[in-house]
Amino acid sequence: MNKITPPTLAALLALAGPCAWSQTQLQPPAARISDEAITLDQQAYETLQGRIKGLNDRGRPVRDYFLSKSQCWLDVSFHEYTRNDRSDFPQAALSESEKLIVDMERGTSPLPTDTPLVNGAAKLRTDLWDQAAALHGHAGWRCAQQKVACAEVELVHAGNEYNQQQWRHAKPYVQIAEDLLGEAQALAESCNPPPAPPAPPPAPPAPPPPPVAREAPPPVVPPAPPVPPPLQLVQLSAGVLFNFDRHDAPNMRPFSVVQLENLVRQVQRDKLVVQAIHLAGHADRLNGTGKGDYNQRLSEKRVATVKAELVKLGIAADLISTTASGDTQQIQGCEQRYTRTADLQECLLPNRRVEVVIEARRP
Repeated sequence: MNKITPPTLAALLALAGPCAWSQTQLQPPAARISDEAITLDQQAYETLQGRIKGLNDRGRPVRDYFLSKSQCWLDVSFHEYTRNDRSDFPQAALSESEKLIVDMERGTSPLPTDTPLVNGAAKLRTDLWDQAAALHGHAGWRCAQQKVACAEVELVHAGNEYNQQQWRHAKPYVQIAEDLLGEAQALAESCNPPPAPPAPPPAPPAPPPPPVAREAPPPVVPPAPPVPPPLQLVQLSAGVLFNFDRHDAPNMRPFSVVQLENLVRQVQRDKLVVQAIHLAGHADRLNGTGKGDYNQRLSEKRVATVKAELVKLGIAADLISTTASGDTQQIQGCEQRYTRTADLQECLLPNRRVEVVIEARRP
């Protein structure tokens, strides 16, 4: 009896045709005010992350341009999602990641190298785009492809921020792209070093040395220690949300606690070397006390709570810096009229936040 071999994932996708994959959809922005909706979105991100890991497990290297690009699209989507970006950018960036994942799973060849300006992102710094394009044709491309892929995605990220909040919010991502392309250029140049100059003509033979009774053995020179590879800069972020008028750990939203734990777990799992962690605390615009500094002190207490939680999770306290802005940086206006105070408080949830940014290096 013939043995039936189950079809591979690539074979099933090929048989199904180009429109067979079901695009992952995040919850509508208006629905992202409940733990259930945000949990579903986090599961979607985790599923795509697992598929990227699966491609790596099956032999596609981390340095590969297309695997790196799908990871960077996923990272910027999650970054803006946690910053409560209500535009189409988080969904559009996630979709670009998924398109590459599907093509790699199918074994599509050649894979697309274009970088679309999703969500109508502005095309900033054409000189950097030109530098990235030139590196695609460089003889040392194989050593530079990972950093070029992420630089291209960060340029789109910067263009989206420029459209939404102008240059002040765009320039950090432009700087990341510029740094990545500088590193990529150096890697490409060292990947294929220029040929050595021709050797000079041999010198005439020297006269034989006088005989000696006994020649001492040459000194043993220990080998030079290997030069460690450069560390790759990584930036991770999360948002911790609090119940109305509360600042203690039991009043952190459950999905925020999970997100914070996952962030630290990722640092520990990937053995990242943490350089610095910055916490920025905020409060919503409501204030029933009449005291002008009440929301400022509330945001300071929230930052202190998140710092304490990070220390409990194993992060060194001296790596953590904090700022607090009270109610001066609202990201959700909620100007419409509400018949119930509780509904208004829930709408303002994104403003009751502590932004967590981890700067680390990957060994």
